[in-house]
Amino acid sequence: MPTTMKESNINGIEENKEAVVTLIEGDGIGPEIIQQTIRILNEAKSGLQFEKVEAGSSVYLSGILSGIAENAWDTIRKYPTILKGPITTPRGKGYKSLNVTIRKTLGLYANVRPAKTYDPFIATNHPNTDIVIIRENEEDTYAGIEHRQTREVTQCLKLITVPGTEKIVRYAFEFARSNGRKKITCMVKDNIMKITDGLFANIFQTVAKEYPEIEAESMIIDIGAALLANRPQKFDVILAPNLYGDILSDIAAEVTGSVGMCGSANIGDFVSMFEAVHGSAPDIAGKNIANPTAVIKATVMMLTHLGKTEKAKLIRNAVLKTIEDGFRTADVFQNQKNTTLVGTKEYADAIIDRLGKNPEILSASELVKPKTFTLSLSTQREKKELVGVDIFLDIPNDRDPNVLGKNIEVITENFLHLKMITNRGVKVYPKGQKETFLTDHFRCRFISPNGGKIQHKDITAVLTLLESKGYDFIKTENLYEFDGVAGYSLGQGE
Repeated sequence: MPTTMKESNINGIEENKEAVVTLIEGDGIGPEIIQQTIRILNEAKSGLQFEKVEAGSSVYLSGILSGIAENAWDTIRKYPTILKGPITTPRGKGYKSLNVTIRKTLGLYANVRPAKTYDPFIATNHPNTDIVIIRENEEDTYAGIEHRQTREVTQCLKLITVPGTEKIVRYAFEFARSNGRKKITCMVKDNIMKITDGLFANIFQTVAKEYPEIEAESMIIDIGAALLANRPQKFDVILAPNLYGDILSDIAAEVTGSVGMCGSANIGDFVSMFEAVHGSAPDIAGKNIANPTAVIKATVMMLTHLGKTEKAKLIRNAVLKTIEDGFRTADVFQNQKNTTLVGTKEYADAIIDRLGKNPEILSASELVKPKTFTLSLSTQREKKELVGVDIFLDIPNDRDPNVLGKNIEVITENFLHLKMITNRGVKVYPKGQKETFLTDHFRCRFISPNGGKIQHKDITAVLTLLESKGYDFIKTENLYEFDGVAGYSLGQGE
């Protein structure tokens, strides 16, 4: 059944109405850049109040591995717009990234990261660049599902779903339409990851047909990232799965000036969070040298989200005027003519002094909030059939694949047919190559002796036989066909 997208509970707040925002100050430089940002908001009479919650290093060190106090969730539900400073995740086993936890727990599926040059005022090799990265925010390898399976091999699962992908793709097209953007470039690696990235690319092309006024192109991530670093002007909106989008947004930030200049929005159906792109930079914390521009720009995005567009313009224009007038924090100061090196507080002072003033050269478009939409793609009717199984074995010694293959064939010949054995995805039996490097991690693919469907009892029977002969099976992956199409990567000769 189609799923209807619902607007955030606090959309449409009137311009002059008070709004309460959940505040996470963060770690490192977080508290000082947040403090200066709130000063600017107060001087601009933004009509925002803040409800602070405890999250970050102090919570981690108290023994809460998620990094956020339990009662914070109730505050967020009550005030579902979050302004967040950068967080430090302690090193060591067990600590979870608070960013990932918040995004996934609260369904913040869309990460929006604008990157625009400030030429000629902020040095850049790529003038006239104006890009928005839209990153899927919940899935992909950021699902955080990892295992150590043998002494030599670890794995990380990459999860791409139909509803999750459709949601971010439709958001991207609605964003482009609402903001007058003309082109979306989808960056994936579907020439290698044909099922996961292939699904993302296919849904992008399907949804694109509903937006004929927007040019839609697909690009392999490696050449796409190279072009973004060298010719960013050719891009408008870039859409990518989680991991690629994270990398691309940092590239975009750097080619347009500095990571310290870029804010971001994390958008969900019920909760939204606004933050700087950069990290907590503990090495410069408390020294009054951090650049607060990124979190200020995130706050401008937050004001627009809350319907306070005039306040958003007021602060945005003051920031641009401050840049035009030559005020620079250390990260972007190059001792150019008519520029002044200032600290974090002094930079905020300059912005406050320019509230109500407009820039003379620089301009920035207002980021209009996309309209709501409905998910329409469905996989409910696909016929799903079990046709085989991949059984992964830990073989620490005697790794000759020919010996292994023949032994397993003898053990399982009355149940399932051993079609092939691979090692790190390369076929090593039958007819493998002697030069192939082997680890202790072997994948054995079994299918029906007569082709067609198998049953779960066939799999358990084979596992029982393997166990009885001392084989250590560490994982199984069932092989399914969906409407007769293989839902698994094919090996050589299949």
